Amino acid sequence: MFFSRILRFHVDFLSKKRHDFSFVYNTYRMASFSLSKKKVSLVGSGNWGSAFACHIGENIRQLKSQYHERILMWCKEEILDDGSKLTEVINKKHENVKYLPNKKIPDNIVAVPDLAEAVKDADILIFVIPHQFVKTTCEQLRDKIKKDAFALTLTKGFYVDEKTNELLLVSKIIENTLNIQCASMMGANIASEVADKFFCEATVGSRNDKNSEMIRQLIDTPLFRLRFYPDVEIIEMLGALKNIVAMLAGFSEGLGARFNTRAAILRLGLREMISFCRLYRKESTLEVYFESCGIADLITSSLGGRNYMGAKKMTETNKSLKDIEKEDLNGQSLQGPSTAKEVYRYLQGKNLLDQFPLFRDAHLICEHKIKPHVFIDNLGAHPEFEQKNHKQS
Repeated sequence: MFFSRILRFHVDFLSKKRHDFSFVYNTYRMASFSLSKKKVSLVGSGNWGSAFACHIGENIRQLKSQYHERILMWCKEEILDDGSKLTEVINKKHENVKYLPNKKIPDNIVAVPDLAEAVKDADILIFVIPHQFVKTTCEQLRDKIKKDAFALTLTKGFYVDEKTNELLLVSKIIENTLNIQCASMMGANIASEVADKFFCEATVGSRNDKNSEMIRQLIDTPLFRLRFYPDVEIIEMLGALKNIVAMLAGFSEGLGARFNTRAAILRLGLREMISFCRLYRKESTLEVYFESCGIADLITSSLGGRNYMGAKKMTETNKSLKDIEKEDLNGQSLQGPSTAKEVYRYLQGKNLLDQFPLFRDAHLICEHKIKPHVFIDNLGAHPEFEQKNHKQS
């Protein structure tokens, strides 16, 4: 009897200690895991940025154990027609009434006008701003980013250095200025359709498996599928170059070109896109050109994208592109004209303009140096048709 009581006491005591230890250990583990949660920040809140916020804002709620649910979104402050501030309206109505009206933004997306505040302690920075502003934005962020953070660019465009005539990709500007790794994501993603949850896909360029897995967790869903390749630069360049071809598609439709001609423009445009990419990097994965970042994005942008619509309107009305941005696109920037300008300068520096007549003429049309019909008149003389006859074996 006595020994059984002693034995029961020891069993109860050890059981309680084991329970207490387990409780302390689990509490510590939960606290440690909470501290290791990743924080995501969005740099940009325009049409595409707001649409992407709709997607990632909902998806991150399913990942509470790994990521902070609240996402800060940098929004360059604007005063709306009624005198209210855009950031305050976004946070109150959960809608970007200027750039993505009538689309609900999740309430865990918080618009912030202060850039440094928006990216503070962020582990993952997602850039969704016009490429014209990437340099100045990154300069403002210099020394304000966590050393182990990484970036993902959704920005479509690049620069050409005026002194060296070197191509400067957005991902490289981010990496060199902020000293962090940067992946790229491009694809056939019309903003309003992403916000409305219609099925789409995108292509991610990343050479870091850990970063790729986090990108997959945050973005990949049954309605937004991702494909990954190591060709970061090619994927990024395709996203920029297709805007030039999309403008040409808009010019051609505005001129009343028929389907055969418009199809030829897309095919020749794709050839110039591939040839231009190979000027920058000769070796690349051939499949990439047939992914969402390549031919799919080209088709979508040439049927209903912003650059297509702006170019079509320019041909039909003789309005300037600046007026079209202001009056017809609610202040949204057209990326095609600035990309065409950079490409023209790069090709001119290498004496290759005649090898890329579509890219050349797109810039000249935007600068009002030639009429839109001229590029169609030039189609038959495209160097693509100068191939030598293939001998049968």
